[in-house]
Amino acid sequence: MDSLRRGFANLRTLMDSHAAAPHSEQNNNLENPAADRGALTGASSSQQFLHVECQVTVAAATRVKIHVSTVDPYDVRKLCSTQIVKRSEDGEFRASICCSIDPKLQHHSRMEVRVYREDDLRSHSSRSCLGFTSFSIRDLLRSKEPRCSLKLRTMDGVDEVGDVTVSRLQLEEETEDKSAENKSAVLCDALHGSVQDKENSPMMRAALCSQVCKLYRFQTEDHRWLLVREQMSETPLSFSLPKQLLSALIREHTDRVEEVNALGDLSPHWDGLRHDAVAHSHQLIGCYQQTQAEIHRLSTASCFKASSSKSDRHLQFIPTNLHCQRMEVTDPGSSGVWYEVVTFGAPADHHQAFKHGGLKRLLSKHTDHTHSSAPFSRDELCRAKRLLAAASQLQPLIFGLAEQLLSVSMEVDPNRLQDVLDDLREQTSLFIQALNDDLVKVALQDMSSRTCSSTHLHSNGLLCEVSPGDQEGAPRPQDDKENREDEWDRTWVNIGKSLDCITDMVERLQERQRHLQEQQESTKSQHTTSPSSFSSSSSSWQEQLLPLVVTLRDCVREAVTTARAAMTFVVLQGAVAATVAQGPTQIVQRRHAVFSQGLSAIVCGFMLKLFGGLEDPEFLQQLLSVGILAQFEGLLSTYGEEVGMLEDMEVGVADLSSLAFAVTEAQSERPDDLQPTLTGAWGGFVVEVPLPSESFRSLPEELKAGRLIRVEPVLFNIGINQHQSLAERFGDSSLQERVNQQSCERLKAYCNKLREKLPNMAGIQSLSDLLSSLDRSMESKKRKNVEVLWLAASVCRKVNGVRLTSCKSAKDRTAMSVTLEQCSILREQHTLSQQQFSSALDNMRRCVCVCVCFHSQLFLI
Repeated sequence: MDSLRRGFANLRTLMDSHAAAPHSEQNNNLENPAADRGALTGASSSQQFLHVECQVTVAAATRVKIHVSTVDPYDVRKLCSTQIVKRSEDGEFRASICCSIDPKLQHHSRMEVRVYREDDLRSHSSRSCLGFTSFSIRDLLRSKEPRCSLKLRTMDGVDEVGDVTVSRLQLEEETEDKSAENKSAVLCDALHGSVQDKENSPMMRAALCSQVCKLYRFQTEDHRWLLVREQMSETPLSFSLPKQLLSALIREHTDRVEEVNALGDLSPHWDGLRHDAVAHSHQLIGCYQQTQAEIHRLSTASCFKASSSKSDRHLQFIPTNLHCQRMEVTDPGSSGVWYEVVTFGAPADHHQAFKHGGLKRLLSKHTDHTHSSAPFSRDELCRAKRLLAAASQLQPLIFGLAEQLLSVSMEVDPNRLQDVLDDLREQTSLFIQALNDDLVKVALQDMSSRTCSSTHLHSNGLLCEVSPGDQEGAPRPQDDKENREDEWDRTWVNIGKSLDCITDMVERLQERQRHLQEQQESTKSQHTTSPSSFSSSSSSWQEQLLPLVVTLRDCVREAVTTARAAMTFVVLQGAVAATVAQGPTQIVQRRHAVFSQGLSAIVCGFMLKLFGGLEDPEFLQQLLSVGILAQFEGLLSTYGEEVGMLEDMEVGVADLSSLAFAVTEAQSERPDDLQPTLTGAWGGFVVEVPLPSESFRSLPEELKAGRLIRVEPVLFNIGINQHQSLAERFGDSSLQERVNQQSCERLKAYCNKLREKLPNMAGIQSLSDLLSSLDRSMESKKRKNVEVLWLAASVCRKVNGVRLTSCKSAKDRTAMSVTLEQCSILREQHTLSQQQFSSALDNMRRCVCVCVCFHSQLFLI
């Protein structure tokens, strides 16, 4: 804690020094983004920068360091310096440095470049100056050439030890003056990336927070300058989406408990299954409610989970060290291009640890010791619930109308009798449409084929040795399936015939009543019908209708009993499949937690892709046609506990294939209204991403209508640390090979579908070469074959996919991978010079490590 306080004190001192002398010492190739716009300068003149390249040949040194200083008649002030530079293979030292020029020194000062020997890093006394050169700032600025070449000489001026190339850069004039008292605040805003432009729009603030920005300038092969803006951000989705997921899981299990409890009295075996499912759900509900309350308490103070908390029981649903690494590259004369990688600790349950392996192994063991669940889909379960609801609603209506028909028959009123009959026919027709479903036949067949060949001890202590078909109304296992189907079909035939018989009888009674009335009118009888005659006629109607109505009721009751038994079986099997069949609650919790970690990361990546592609019709059409590709890059070894992490990650990534996105219109541009929301249930979650009205109106009609965007996740893993060397030499890397091979097949299937749907898409033709190279690289079986990762990432970028990179904690290995990828992109896509590659890589890695350490310490305060 004392060291942390000293660090903050140093930061305050640095801020004060920037406010007092804004153009003092700067890091190599690194400028504050606010300084890029002159935010820290009070002058209105143009901002000048120098780029110094040194090539030194010194035989007596192995490490050197280059200093750039300003020299005036009264003072010598060091302006900036490089990191320690090692000798290259050809025996020379190469380095470059970028620094700003104070306008006050332009007319009378000189710049001096010195090269110091740095062989002994522990002692400053061994430092010696190997060479120097100097030049006039005025002469450089007045020169027509943008660069000049100088000779680096020894201190006595006799020998030449290298060359120095100095180039000048000039930014646009600043029109806004900053007061001195506001400079410190401006610096803090710049350090946290609070740039007032489209990257700080309400949409971006919904996905990103706590941004840290760095600005670099690198030279291309044709001696032009690249402006590179690197941004590392946290995201509020780290906590918001896990909280929504927990709420959805609690709601889902609560509804399931209500559904199975509403089934009424069941046979002992079925009641035991219900008790198992209810007990399983109640245990998960209690655990998730505690976790949700703790996450809600912690989310008020932070939206970031440090790697030191990855084993916290209440934070197992939160992704570890989740950041979005973004790089904007601006070429001369062109707009910026963004490259994004989401980094987070490998989605795994560190709280339960990996003593018995990860999810893949645990689920495999569970499957070997558990009876297979009923193969009923989510749609079939919904149909079963609708059938049960329809049976409960329509059966009383039919019975009530049947009783009313008998009552009306006592009145001997043909018109009223016809009205009741019409209602009875209508409700019976609805009953037949609702319950005469093929799902009932499938369930009856499945019930007939399932037997309890062994005893089963339920969670309520009941030991069952009976068949699931023992429920009343269910067919016996020994009965023939075809006979069961015939009986079910005959039930509906009997219902139809019973209703037809009632209709015929009513018509005969009505016809008889009409004849009776005609006879009475023809004889013009002077006396009315006697009461005894009316009573005899009404009782005759009821007596003739009663057996037909009883038959109809019996047929309806038989159909309801059979359908309810079959649909109860479907609902119970669905409940068991979603609870007990998933394994012990520890395995279910682990799977949900791993899914939650991957969910936050992939939603963050998708939102950034969507925001960046709103003006790209081809990208929006791709989302509609084939969905979005999510490429997870793993750097886990196949040795020790990281094998369990990889097994967790494999299952978690596979579960994300059931995820879908939908784009909605936000009610306003307030941050809360732009946050994504999670709907649906396990196995069918949908993330709704709201957009401001202006952006939403520009979308294709299919997206505005709620068309779902599917997700195609793939996982490629290559272990790169020393533990992977042990695994490849003495252990087993078959898990890694299997995961990569399966993902390669899914990646090729996605690309083939994309070529089929969008054959004219830009860059689509080059996919074949990349995929062929990926196949060859995987077949080569090389150790630590990182080429697989690079080729998979190239394919992902080519198809506008979401890139996600993980190692154990998303620190060292992840930082090395991301920075190497960024510099490789600069070299291959933006012609970064080979001489600048190593310097750019060193600077980016140094800054990334500093930022990660700062965020980790800040979270622990």
